[in-house]
Formats: sequence, structure tokens, C-alpha cells
Amino acid sequence: MDNNIFKQDRNSKMLLGEVYFWTDTVKDWKKIFSQTRYKTILIDTLRVLVKRKKIIVYAFVIMPNHLHLIWQMIETNGKEMPHASFNKYTSHQIFQDLKLNHPDALPYFKVSDGERNFRLWQRDPLAILLDTQDKLEQKIDYIHYNPLQVQWQLSEQPEDYEWSSARFYETGIDNFGFLTDYRNLL
Repeated sequence: MDNNIFKQDRNSKMLLGEVYFWTDTVKDWKKIFSQTRYKTILIDTLRVLVKRKKIIVYAFVIMPNHLHLIWQMIETNGKEMPHASFNKYTSHQIFQDLKLNHPDALPYFKVSDGERNFRLWQRDPLAILLDTQDKLEQKIDYIHYNPLQVQWQLSEQPEDYEWSSARFYETGIDNFGFLTDYRNLL
């Protein structure tokens, strides 16, 4: 496998109709997605965007402080790209919950950048165009094996980690209601 695709310049731009590996990281690597309710917000938001035919999701994993997706932007959501809508909406929902249930955690996300008072996602998520089958399959393997890494140890087998598409590729059952098999692209 060619690991050079991990060394590309950081690029958060995505074009409609192309398939991308996308990594979005929580500000200061805070492990907010250790909480099930916040992972559920991400899942529900992806489901809505797929249902509205704004995106296609081929693979994903939600880690404690970041998210990996293989997805395709189909059409804009109003004037913005679907990934921007995803970030905006998930941030809003999570901050609403934090304000109500965990106000002591809000200062960790405080910013003074003129745009907003709080920031959930770090700026400049990583977007890598997946223009070959090898790149696509390498990234799917990377996503599905991420929870098994030494620093995480979230499961023993990829399909055992609940917050991933690995079980879908193992069994064909989409428990999330929004996944599309990447092999349909080939």
C-alpha cells in the first residue's frame, strides 16, 4: 500500500460528485465523542443528509475525538456544501446539550475568532480525493481498523466496534440506515 496519500497537503475542499476520505477532528482533540449522545447526533445528521440526497456515505468511523468518512457530496444544501452543514448543525446540537447538561465543559471549546464564541471542530478538516480503487480500499481499511489501534483499543475486531461501517461490510446489514456499499462504485 502507498502511504504517501497520508502525506498530502491539508485540503478541506471537496467538489460535488467526487468521493473523498474526510477527517474532522474535535478542537484540541477533546474526547467529546466518548459520550454516546454526541455520536448519535453525528449519525442522525448523516442520516438526514443522505435522506435529503445531499451526500452518499460509503464508510465511516466515529472515534472519541475525531471522525473519518468516505463520502460524496451530491448537491449543495442551500448555498453551502453538505460538509459545512454537517459541521454547523452537529456543533449547534452538541453545544445546546452542553449548555443544558454540562456547562462546565463549555470553556474547553471557547474561542475568540470573531466568527463564533465556541468551536467544536478544528479548522481545515482533511479531504483526500479517492480517485482509484486502491486508494478507496486502503482508506476503508484504515477507517475500519482505526478503533483497534494501540492508542484506542476500542474493540478486538473491526466489526465489533459499534460506531463504524465495518459491520455493514462484514454482514451486509446497515444498522444506521444511510450506508451505500462502495463496491457499487466500481
